Amino acid sequence: MGKRRAGRELLRSLSKKQKKHLREFGEEHPFYDKLLLLLLLDSCFPFQSEDSDKSSAESDSETEVEQVSGYHKLLATLKTSPESESEEEEDESESEEAEESEAEMDSEGSQEAGEAEGGEEDKNDVPEEEEDTAEQILRQEQADGTDTSCDPRHGVTEEFTDVKHESEFSLETNFMEEESGDCNADKRDRNPFKQHMDKELEDKEIEKMSTLPKTSSQSQWPKLGQLLFSSALEKHKTLKADKEVDVKQLHLHKPLESTWPKVNKQFLSSVDKPADSPFTPLQRELFCIMNSYRDLFYPERNALTNGEEIRHVYCLHALNHVLKANAQVLSNNTKRRDRKPGTDTDDYRDQGLTRPKVLMIVPFRECALRIVHTFISLLEVNDKKKIDVSNKKRFKGEFGSDPEEKPPNLKRPEDYEAVFAGNIDDHFRIGVAILQKSMRLYAPFYSSDIIIASPLGIRTVIGAEGEKKRDFDFLSSIEILIIDQADIYLMQNWEHVLHLMKHINLLPLDSHGVDFSRVRMLNLNNWSRYYRQTLLFSVLQDPQINSVFNKHCFNYAGQVAVRNLPLTGSISHVVVQLPHVFRRLEAESVTSMIDARFQFFIDKVLPEYRDAIMSHTLIYIPSYFDYVRLRNYFKKEDLNFTHICEYTKKAAVCRARRFFLKGEKQFLLFTERFHFYKRYTIKGIRNLIFYELPTYSHFYSEICNMLKATDSGVDATWTCTVLYSKYDAQKLAAVVGIDRTAQMLQSKKNVHLFVTGEN
Repeated sequence: MGKRRAGRELLRSLSKKQKKHLREFGEEHPFYDKLLLLLLLDSCFPFQSEDSDKSSAESDSETEVEQVSGYHKLLATLKTSPESESEEEEDESESEEAEESEAEMDSEGSQEAGEAEGGEEDKNDVPEEEEDTAEQILRQEQADGTDTSCDPRHGVTEEFTDVKHESEFSLETNFMEEESGDCNADKRDRNPFKQHMDKELEDKEIEKMSTLPKTSSQSQWPKLGQLLFSSALEKHKTLKADKEVDVKQLHLHKPLESTWPKVNKQFLSSVDKPADSPFTPLQRELFCIMNSYRDLFYPERNALTNGEEIRHVYCLHALNHVLKANAQVLSNNTKRRDRKPGTDTDDYRDQGLTRPKVLMIVPFRECALRIVHTFISLLEVNDKKKIDVSNKKRFKGEFGSDPEEKPPNLKRPEDYEAVFAGNIDDHFRIGVAILQKSMRLYAPFYSSDIIIASPLGIRTVIGAEGEKKRDFDFLSSIEILIIDQADIYLMQNWEHVLHLMKHINLLPLDSHGVDFSRVRMLNLNNWSRYYRQTLLFSVLQDPQINSVFNKHCFNYAGQVAVRNLPLTGSISHVVVQLPHVFRRLEAESVTSMIDARFQFFIDKVLPEYRDAIMSHTLIYIPSYFDYVRLRNYFKKEDLNFTHICEYTKKAAVCRARRFFLKGEKQFLLFTERFHFYKRYTIKGIRNLIFYELPTYSHFYSEICNMLKATDSGVDATWTCTVLYSKYDAQKLAAVVGIDRTAQMLQSKKNVHLFVTGEN
């Protein structure tokens, strides 16, 4: 019975191409051996049901090798599309034709095309003859005692959560260790944590923050530059930058005072004098704002230069907050245990309605991996005193990356390599519990202190209205929200971020076993949002990111935003001799801008490029919805064009690039998200049209510099046209600089010409 079922499962795991190979040659293709079946069974390790958590946790430490590679190998081998067999063969032949034609291009183009859209070729297909008996097989396996809860083919997956260490990390049943020396940590009068969380707001102040506009003031700091301080309360002080910082004056939790200088040593130069200052100049000013518990928006994060030092400083702040909060709870546990009967219980209000205190939103698993490693380094006082980290091997397997998975010899910009380093899976979430000298990974959300997740990972838990299985109660008492690399979410799905902001700090629908005598009054009054600190980091300033900071941050302590104006702009990095024509369009409002831009393009711009002499025209389109609209219009008008977007398959990308290079297609519609994720050099461009200014300013110079890749000797005919409006002031300033932007917006002229690359 077991052998027959194993054979049936092996047959089910094969795609139609593999079955065809099996019929013709009597054996499987060498690439698809029986190891695939083991991977199918082992691939369920991230998704264990709660009943099997204990056994999986025990086996976790013994099967590190399988966990590291199983998940990624499964993704690499099983992504096939639900097409018919004939369609798969057609795609295969088209891909071969595209590769043959691509060989005529240079080696770089061939290499890029061979790698393009590699993960989108196919998805696993269930044969028709097996679909009819799927329920029978499921019932038979259940009767045989087979666990199907984590089998991908049954469509039911449950992520692993650690329930084995629940009692060890429970705040309710643990007490403060005397040797830790933190029992009296909550008695420090100047402790920023205590000052912020213990402040009792009045109803009048809450009403002011809800209704009245914020007052603002500006300040110039040495490293951060121009800062905008804002607050809805009248009494707010403008913060001053600390020139020198003493670790003992920062009120860090005891172990962090000794570990932070060692962990941060890698970012300190000889000029910074590590013995005197444990912070870089940037970290010192950022932590000064963070430690005051104000909201912060820093739009100058750079993955190449300051990304890691920013990550370290917000990890320090988050860990410091959690350790102080937990120390206060454990200390009060000890006091309650030793108290005399009849003592007032209101003295021990030290918790929220749910345990999670910090929510960290990051784009990729690699980011979560680095954050957890930073936490571990900050908690380990020395090499002899290692902290106990549960499920560490499982975590490394699921969030780590295999160096062999990266295609070799791919030439990409440095910023691309920095952003897309390591495991770039964008669907994940993990709970972290920290208690004194131990850390628990994969903790259930309601037993976690810190939740690290991607926007997509948190959105799938929150769910949508009307869904039966959804949960957002764990967000009710979040005290620190960290959104790192917010610009990347514009390239993923910004709606997930907005959905999160709508569901954070709401009253929970269930009590979840909370002791209401320990809950702070601010949480019971549903005032959590007014105490939540939001830290927002981005590469750029964007209206959507600004909107989140301005409309969804209600911190009574106030907000701080870095507002430095670009002086030069990315146009200064264009190396080709090229005339840049900026054409202004008018619109009554931001909402009418989409239609106004489209009408302006088809009425004023496109007619100038319809002539055959204006061939090799690339149209750069940031918005996917604008791309679909233009694509449909081009089809309706029967224009000679091709198109590439983030959903275009490998073969279609190869054909489009070849047709455009040879001039067989006059227009190429090209989306910003495709450029963000691939960074191909498109050859054959003679005319550029920016339908809208790029989200990333350096994309402007990158696209313009692609013209030098065309060895046609007709650089005198190159053109570049850019559409903009008064609502694009931020993007325009990032491209041409603040001085030119002011002139262009104030001028009555609708056309402005700049020339780059002149001797």
